[in-house]
Amino acid sequence: MMNCKMLRDKIADSGMSIVSIANKMNISRESLYNKMNGKTDFTAREITGLTTVLMLTRKERDEIFFDN
Repeated sequence: MMNCKMLRDKIADSGMSIVSIANKMNISRESLYNKMNGKTDFTAREITGLTTVLMLTRKERDEIFFDN
């Protein structure tokens, strides 16, 4: 189960908008919102992209996407 709160906090801390993050990941704003709200899953490529865009550590990435 994805840690939505931690992801939202990291996005807020980044100072970037959802639109700019989605653009950097080469997905639509709607797709990013759907993924953040659990309607669709992040692909491995998208997790890697989001990790790069938000400058997440491996620990942060794992806590957001892989910890239950």
